[in-house]
Amino acid sequence: QAQLVESGGGLVQPGGSLRLSCAASGIGGSIHVMGWYRQGPGKQRDLVASIIRDGNTNYQDSVKGRFTISRDNAKNTVYLQMNSLKPEDTAVYYCYARWTIYSQPFWGQGTQVTVSS
Repeated sequence: QAQLVESGGGLVQPGGSLRLSCAASGIGGSIHVMGWYRQGPGKQRDLVASIIRDGNTNYQDSVKGRFTISRDNAKNTVYLQMNSLKPEDTAVYYCYARWTIYSQPFWGQGTQVTVSS
């Protein structure tokens, strides 16, 4: 059914930047919420940022001022611009999207972000 394809992860040094992208497809209709969760080593999967179709955003406190989430509704794509990266940001980042007609989100496969010198 739904497919979420993520890209942009990789290895960067502390203070560096990455931009994650996630393109959603496979289901008709509008996507209400798109966003990113992450799961670091030995940690739970936590919300990083989300964005509603109207543009309202929500961020985890630890990334406020460093990360920016945005979306292109015409392309069903969500982005996460990650600046001033810290080792603590190292995690697998999972894209998600919830279509308006569904109560549950769909998930991407995850992309590894490693921040290390």
